Amino acid sequence: MAEYSDIRTGRHCVFALHAHLVFVTKFRHRVFTGEHLTRLQEIMRSVCTDFETELREFNGEDNHVHLLVTFPPKVALSKLVNSLKGVSSRRMRQEFPELARHYYRANKLWSGSYFAGSVGGAPIDVLRQYIEQQNRPV
Repeated sequence: MAEYSDIRTGRHCVFALHAHLVFVTKFRHRVFTGEHLTRLQEIMRSVCTDFETELREFNGEDNHVHLLVTFPPKVALSKLVNSLKGVSSRRMRQEFPELARHYYRANKLWSGSYFAGSVGGAPIDVLRQYIEQQNRPV
């Protein structure tokens, strides 16, 4: 059963929806430093807020990121993912021009695919611990 603090209410529903998302860089290029990951977290937190979702955990390595999000039933996860990837790619390209060499022709930072797994109840603590233990490059 989900923790009581994770249960949210909407106008006509009560819910506890969590998703583990993983985004991989295009061609798995080793792109990110700690500074990049910090900025990605800020950007993705802002996008989540716009969707009335919450970024609960974030971490990553030089070629991928992990997110744990909570979201209301009215949010289509695919639309959230598209916005997270699109906004973060555009802003990172603007703010870190040196990343341009990793953008192959189409000016995309992320691979077209992603992982989305539904999680809930007891596994959230395990998942949170897993994400916290991901290595951040220095």
